[in-house]
Amino acid sequence: MHERLLPASPNWYCSRCSDVSSRGLLGVGAKNIIYLIDVSASFCRVVGELVGHKDLVSGISFCQHAGQSHMCVSSSTDGSIRFWDSDSKALIREHAAHQSPVSAVHWSPVDKNLVVSGDEKGIVVCHWYHTGDTSSFFPEPRTIFCLTCSSHTWNFVAVGYKDGMIVLIDVSKKGEVVHRLRGHDDEIHSLAWSPSDREDAFYSRPEDIDATNGACAEGEKGCYLASGSKDQTVRIWSTAKGKSVMTLKLPYLKKRGSAVDPGVKERLWLNVHWPQGHPTQLVSSCFGGELVMWDLTRSGKQKWTLLGGSSEGQNHTRIVFNMSSVHLQDGRELLISTSMDREIKCWDLASLDCCWTLPTLGGFVYTLTFSPVGAGCLALGVGDNMIRVWNTLTTQNQYDTRSFWQGIKSKVTALAWHPKKEGSLSFGTDDGKVGIYDVFSNKPPQISSSYHRKTVYTLAWGPPVPPMSFGAAGGKPSYSLYSCAGEGVILQHDVSKLSGEASDIDKLIRDTNNIKHKLSPHTDLCWKPDGKVVAIGNEDGCIDVYQAPSLKLLCSIQQHHKIINTLRWHHGHTSSPELHCLLASGSSNAIVYVHDLRSIIENPSERPVVLTEPYRRLCGHTAKITSMAWSPHHEGRLVTVSYDGTAQVWDVLQEAAVSNYRGHVGYLLSVDWSPVDPNVIWTGGKDFTVQEWRVSEQEFTKPPKGKKMVELKVKMKTKPKQKKKNKKQSGPGGAASAEMNGQPAEGDQGGTGPGLSSEEDEDEVSSTNSSVPPAVSATSETQRKPAAAVVKSKDRPDTTLLKKKKPRSMLPLSTSMDHRPKEELLQDCITLASVKHNKVPPAGCVPGQGEHIHLGLFTDRQALHRMFEAEVEGHVEAGHFESVVYLRLWSGDLEGALQLATERGELNDHLLSIAPMAGFEVWNRTAEAYVKQLCLQEQYLKAASHLLSINKLYEAVALLHSYKLYREAIALVKARLPADDPILKELYTSWAATLEKDGHFSAAAKCYLAAGASFDAAKVIARKNDVSSLMTAASLARISGEVALAQSLALRCAKDLAGVQDWVGAQDVLSTQESLLVHRLHLCVAELLAAILVDSKVVPQACISTHPWASVGECHISFQALVRDVWDEQFGVSQKSSGHCSAAALLQELKSVESPAPTANVPLSQVLLCSSLHLTRAVLSWLLDNDAQLIKELWQAVAWLRDAGHSSVSSELCRLLFPDGDVSVYSRKHPETLNHTEEDAKAAAISLQAFVYYNRLYERWWNNSPEDGSSLSAANSRPTDEVNDEAVNGGSSESGENVFSPEVCPPRRLEKWDFDVSLLLSETHAACQAMQRSIREIQERLATMVLQHSRAQGGQLESGEKQEISSITESPDRQGSTDAEQQPDNQESLLSLSAKMLEYQKQLADVPYTVKMYPRPDVVECCLVLLHFSESSPCVSESLQQQAKDLLSKYGTGASVLKACQRFLT
Repeated sequence: MHERLLPASPNWYCSRCSDVSSRGLLGVGAKNIIYLIDVSASFCRVVGELVGHKDLVSGISFCQHAGQSHMCVSSSTDGSIRFWDSDSKALIREHAAHQSPVSAVHWSPVDKNLVVSGDEKGIVVCHWYHTGDTSSFFPEPRTIFCLTCSSHTWNFVAVGYKDGMIVLIDVSKKGEVVHRLRGHDDEIHSLAWSPSDREDAFYSRPEDIDATNGACAEGEKGCYLASGSKDQTVRIWSTAKGKSVMTLKLPYLKKRGSAVDPGVKERLWLNVHWPQGHPTQLVSSCFGGELVMWDLTRSGKQKWTLLGGSSEGQNHTRIVFNMSSVHLQDGRELLISTSMDREIKCWDLASLDCCWTLPTLGGFVYTLTFSPVGAGCLALGVGDNMIRVWNTLTTQNQYDTRSFWQGIKSKVTALAWHPKKEGSLSFGTDDGKVGIYDVFSNKPPQISSSYHRKTVYTLAWGPPVPPMSFGAAGGKPSYSLYSCAGEGVILQHDVSKLSGEASDIDKLIRDTNNIKHKLSPHTDLCWKPDGKVVAIGNEDGCIDVYQAPSLKLLCSIQQHHKIINTLRWHHGHTSSPELHCLLASGSSNAIVYVHDLRSIIENPSERPVVLTEPYRRLCGHTAKITSMAWSPHHEGRLVTVSYDGTAQVWDVLQEAAVSNYRGHVGYLLSVDWSPVDPNVIWTGGKDFTVQEWRVSEQEFTKPPKGKKMVELKVKMKTKPKQKKKNKKQSGPGGAASAEMNGQPAEGDQGGTGPGLSSEEDEDEVSSTNSSVPPAVSATSETQRKPAAAVVKSKDRPDTTLLKKKKPRSMLPLSTSMDHRPKEELLQDCITLASVKHNKVPPAGCVPGQGEHIHLGLFTDRQALHRMFEAEVEGHVEAGHFESVVYLRLWSGDLEGALQLATERGELNDHLLSIAPMAGFEVWNRTAEAYVKQLCLQEQYLKAASHLLSINKLYEAVALLHSYKLYREAIALVKARLPADDPILKELYTSWAATLEKDGHFSAAAKCYLAAGASFDAAKVIARKNDVSSLMTAASLARISGEVALAQSLALRCAKDLAGVQDWVGAQDVLSTQESLLVHRLHLCVAELLAAILVDSKVVPQACISTHPWASVGECHISFQALVRDVWDEQFGVSQKSSGHCSAAALLQELKSVESPAPTANVPLSQVLLCSSLHLTRAVLSWLLDNDAQLIKELWQAVAWLRDAGHSSVSSELCRLLFPDGDVSVYSRKHPETLNHTEEDAKAAAISLQAFVYYNRLYERWWNNSPEDGSSLSAANSRPTDEVNDEAVNGGSSESGENVFSPEVCPPRRLEKWDFDVSLLLSETHAACQAMQRSIREIQERLATMVLQHSRAQGGQLESGEKQEISSITESPDRQGSTDAEQQPDNQESLLSLSAKMLEYQKQLADVPYTVKMYPRPDVVECCLVLLHFSESSPCVSESLQQQAKDLLSKYGTGASVLKACQRFLT
C-alpha cells in the first residue's frame, strides 16, 4: 500500500526486540507492533506490520529452519506469546501460559518446534509449535532478563537474571539446573552461544586464560557461552565445566571533540552477538553506542576492533540494545543493530563498515511539510523532541535524514518553511517555544524570547503587520513569523530580532475594526500565498478573513460549529483564476468546507460580510479533521486526514471522493502532497510512522463508515435536543488520550525492564489491522489537536467515566426557565430589555413571579424577593430545607433561618458561626440545639466543644462522661478546673472500673493511682497473676504504704518464682520486705534441698537461677547443719539472734503458714516447697532446743514426700538428714542428741527411725545383688513405693517376673546387720495395716456390687463404668482368691460385707492414736524381704525368722501375700 515508510523506534531495554530471518527479513518490535523490513547489503524496505499485541512487544525470534523460515514468534508485556506467518502477516496461534510480563523469547536453532520464553517472575515456558503444548519450569525465583537456546543441543537453555546470575537448564528434565554460572554482579543483558560445538582453547599462550577457570580439554563435550552484563564485562563460559574461561573489560572510547559524560557508564546496555561465520570473533556494544569486534584468539591488552572506524559518523550515538546477523547468498554476512538513537544500522562484518541506516520515529508525527524552495526536502515534527529533515529525492540513500534536537525540550508540534529563504525552518513545541533552524548549518536554533503559555498549534510566514510593518522599506524583513497556540493568542515574531518582544495581533484587530467585545480564542491561521489576506480560525468555529496590513475584517465564515483545526488557501499556481481564492477548512465536526472568497477579496465592502453557505461541502470522514493540503499539480484536488485513521483525496469541484488511504494504525495528524510527483502523498500520525503512498494504487475511494458516526446521525434525527450532551461525551480514545510515556531524546534514561522508544502512552494500544479506530470527540473544545492533549496519569481514573456529581441549584425554578426552547429564550431578552428601558413593564409581566420568575435576578430587589419566595415554596415541596435556610439567610431573616434549621435538625458549623449576628440568646439557644443534633449524629467531641463555647464546662464534662469518653473528659477537667475538684476523682474511678472490666489492668491501675486509691491499683495489677504483674503490684503497694498488701503480693510472686526454681528472683522479691525474712529462710532451705537432690541425681535439673551458696559440692555434714551455716552467713539468723530475727519470732510467724495435705497430683517442685517448709520449722526448733517440735517437723518433711508418691526423694532426704542412720544423733558439727519426753515425739522418732532402717534394708538388698548391677539400676530407676507393692503382691511385677525370687536376683552373703531390724517387725503396726487393707478390699467389692446391681436393674452402663467394673473384678487379688480361699465373691451379700467393714472400723478405732498418726513401713513386706535374706545369709537369726513367719501367717491375709508366703510357711 505504501512506497517508503519511516517506522516507529524499536523498543528499548529488551534483550531480543529485533531478529532477522535466514531470508533477510528483519523483524523489529516497536510499541505493540512488529515491523517487517526486507534487508540487503545496499538497501532496506519496510514491507509490512504484525499487529495484534495489546501491550509492548518485548521479544521477537524467527525460526531458522528451512521450510519454516517465514515463521516467527513474539512476546509481550501483556503475558502473551504469538506465532506469526510473516508472508501473510497473519496470526497463527496465541499462548497465554505466562501470568506476568514476558521478558525474553527464543526459537530454538536446533529443534524447529521448540520455543522457550521467560517472564519477570522467573517462570520459563516451553512451547511446542507442532502440537500447541506448553510446559512450565521455575528454575530460580529471580527476574529473567534474557534467555537463549543452545545452537547445538536442543534441550539446553541459558537464562540470564537481573541479579547477575546465569543458569543453564535442561528442558528435557523438567527444567533441571545443569550449571549456575556466577561471576557477574549486575543485570545480564544478553547471552550468545558459540557457533562452534567444541570448546577449543582460544589462546596459544596459557597465561591469557583465567587461572582458576581454564578451558576444557580439546574434544571434551561442551560449548562456549558469551554473556554481557551491566557490570561492564563480557564473559566467556565453559558449559562443560560451568566456569568462566575469559573476562573482557569494555573499553571506554571518548568521542572526538566531546567532553566525558560521567553518567554514560551508568546507562550501559551490553549486548553480545556471536556471528555464525566467526567462531573466534564476538561482537559487543559499548558505552556510547559503539560496536566492537573481539578477537578471542588475540593476546595482549587490545583484543578488539571498532566497527565503522574507517570514517566519521558511522557508529550509533547512543547505547545499542539488539544485534542480529544474516548470511547473504553472495557469502557476505550482515549485522543489524538497533539503538537508543532511534536508528537501525546494517554492517558488513567483512569490512566492518556501515552499509545503510534506517531512521525511526519515537513519537506522534504532529506535522510534516515540504520546503517550497528545496525540492523534495521534507521536514517532520515528532513527539520525541526532535525534528527530522528528509531528502526524499536522493537516489543513493532512500532514507537520507538529519535530526535536529538542540534547544528542543518538548514535542515538536508545528513547522513552517520560509517561503523564500532556503533551509530556514521555523518550529513550535508543546511547551510554547518558537524558534528557527538553519538546516544547512550546525548552529543551534534561534529561539524567540516570547513564549506561549500552551502548545503551539500553527506557524505561518506572512507579511509584517503593525507595529512591525512600520518602516518596512528601511531594511525590515519582508516576512514575519506568526504563531498560534493553545491559549488562543496569535503572536507576530520579528525574525530579525527574535530576542525582542513579539506582538499580539489582537490589539491591531481591535483597533482597526473598532471591536469592544471579547475576541474568541484563535486556533489556527493561514496566510494567502500572495500575502494580501489572512484567515484565522477560532474556537467557536468561526473563520475570520482579514486584509493586510491593517487586518481589516473582510468577512466572517460561520459555517463550522466546532473548533477550527486546520485552514488551507489554494496555492494559486493554476491557470484558473477562480481557484486562487478557495479556502478549505476542517474542524472537529468531520466535514470539510471550501469557500470561494474571490469576490470578497477583489471587491471588499465597507462592512464585514457574513458567509453561512459553503462553495463546496466534502462529506465522508467520520471523525474530526486534523490537517489538509492542496495538490500543487492538479486543479482543485485536496487531501485531508482525520481521526478516523484515513487520508482522503477529494476532487473539490466535483465534491467527489477520489482515493482513501488506510495504511496507518490509529488516527492521522499531518499530511502533505509531494512537490515533484502528482501521484504521491505523505502522511504521519499516532502510530509513530511517516508513510509515502500513491493515490492511484489505493483500493478504497471513500472513508469507512464509522459505527459511532452512524449512531450519532440516528440520534440526531430522533433527539435533536441531545446534540449538546453528545458533544460533551468522549470515547475511549479522545483527544485527551495520552501517547506513550517514553524517554526524552535528550537524556539516556536507563531502565531495567522492557521500555519504549516513545514519549507517550498509547490510547489505542488494542487496535488491530483495521484502519478504522473508534471515532472520538474532543473532551474539551479548547483542546484543538492531540498535541494539546493533557497526558492522563495511569493512577487517576478517567474523568469521563467518573463524573463529579453536579451540586443542587439554590434557584432551580429560575434556572429551569433558562432551559426552554430557543424562541422563548430570545423573547425573554426582549421582555427584559422592555423592563429595563421602559418605565411600564409589558402587560402581564411581573418580574420574579409566574412565568417571569427568572427575570427577578436581572431587575430590582423587590423582584428578587418575589423570586426568593417562589423558590422557597418550591424547596419546601421538594423537601430541600437546607436550601430554604440559605435563601432565608440571604434575604436577611437570620433568626427564621436558624429556627427552621433547628426544627429540621440541619444545623451546621456555618449557620452556628453566623448565629451571634442575631443576638446572644439566639446564639446560645442555637448552640444547645446543635449540641443535641451532634449527639444524635454521634459527634460527641464536637458537641462538647460547642458547649464550651457557651461556657457550659460541667455540661461538656458530663456529656463526655456519659458517652464513656473518659480520656477527653479528664483532659478537659484538668485543663479547666481545680485539681481538688471531686468530679476528677469520679472520672478516674469510673474509667478504672471500665478498663478493669475490659481487662486493661495496667491502664486501670494508673486511673486508681491518679484517684488516690493505691490499694485498688495494686490489686488490679495483681489480677493478671503473672510474675511481672505481681512484682509490680508488690512494689506499687510498698511505695504507697500498703505494707500488708505488699507482703502478700511479694510472697505470691516469690512462690511463683520458686515454683519454676528461679531462686535469685524469688529472693530479690522478698528482700524488698524486711518482715518476710522467715520466708526467705524457707526459700533458702528449698534451694539447698533442690541443689543437693539434683546433685544426687534424684530429681532432674530444672533450675533457672541459683545463688553461689547453693553450690554445695561434696557435703560431709548433715543437711540441717548446712542450712544452719548458710542462715548464719547469709541472713544473720542463729541462736544468738534477737528481735524480729530471733528464732522464736520467726518460728511463730512460720507456724501461721498453712501446709496443704499431700496428694499424688502435686508437682514435685511444689512438694519440695512444702517439705522444705517443715524442714525450716525443724531448724528453727533446733535453734530453740525444742526437740519435740524438731522431730515432729522432720517426720512431716519426710512423710510429705512419701505420701505425695516420691519415695525415692523421701529416702534420699532421710539419708541427708541422718547420714549415720540414727535419728537421735541430729548433728555432728553442732552436737545435738535428741531426748524425747512427749509421747507424740517418741512415736514420731520411732516412726522416722523405722523408715530410715527400711531404706537401709533395701540398700543392703540391692548392694548384695549380682555384680552386673542390673537389679541395682532397676531399683534406682523406679520409685520405692512400686517395689513395696510388688513385695506385698507376692513379688509380681507388671511384667510377670518375681522380684524376690532367688532365681531372679539372689542376694549375696551378708554376715551381720548394722542396725536393729526388729524395729521393722512391729506386731501392733502389722495388725493396724492388715485392718486397713481389709477395709480397702471390702470398699472395692462393695463398689463393684453396687455397679452390678444398677446394671441388673436395667440401667445401661456407660462404657467408662464397664471398664471400671472390669478392672476391679479382674484385679490380681480377685484372680488369686480362688487359689487361697476358694470363695467366690457372689456368695457374700451386701449386708455381710457391710457388717465386716463395720467390725474392722471398730477395731481400727481401738488402735492407739500414735500408731495411726505415725505409721511405719509395711510389716508384711519387711517380713518377706527378711525371709528372702535368710535363704542366702546368716545375718537373719532363727528367732527373727520365726517372728517374721508368725507375723506373715497372722496378718498376711491378702491373696497376693499368701501366694508369696507359701514357700516360707509350708
